[in-house]
Amino acid sequence: MTRPYVLGLTGSIGMGKSAVASMLGDMGVPVFDADACVRAMQGPGGILLPAIETAFPGSTTVAGVDREKLGVAVFGDDAALARLEAIVHPAVAGQRASFLAEHAEAPVAVFDIPLLFEKVGRAGIDSVAVVSAPPDVQRERVLARPGMTTQRFDSILARQMPDAQKRALADHVIDTGLPLARTRDQVAALIDKLARLRE
Repeated sequence: MTRPYVLGLTGSIGMGKSAVASMLGDMGVPVFDADACVRAMQGPGGILLPAIETAFPGSTTVAGVDREKLGVAVFGDDAALARLEAIVHPAVAGQRASFLAEHAEAPVAVFDIPLLFEKVGRAGIDSVAVVSAPPDVQRERVLARPGMTTQRFDSILARQMPDAQKRALADHVIDTGLPLARTRDQVAALIDKLARLRE
């Protein structure tokens, strides 16, 4: 079966990954949003609700997963988190496979996965692009978000692989510390290069 060239897209919080994913969509590149997929599967009528409720009784409602209750159930408990991931990750992998089949004729497809290096790995991905910006730009962006605090930002960073390490592991680095037009030019050039590999 033919399939697109698969580009993994990742980056730490506040680095501009969502903006780059939006640019890719505007360019006609199919983008699989792992976070949106999980939200849908855990939302009202979501396919993961029965398994999550069985593993964590009282953590779901007709409106979907009660994130606060599920968070309490897994916070600081590695075994509980592993049980949750054993439910979620295979389901996401199945959705990714369906996405690829749906877009089999596209030259390039993108897997937008925030914790690609930390949790998912590179299986089935041809190369990885890391979205990056200077630390001061990252901090300014994140702290401007509603409800965000310095403590919360630092806690999130502590759970993510450092940006320098991600850049070292990446095949491509997209700099979002530049004006948007220059970032868009980088993205377009990268997709053009990758599409030619499928010609």
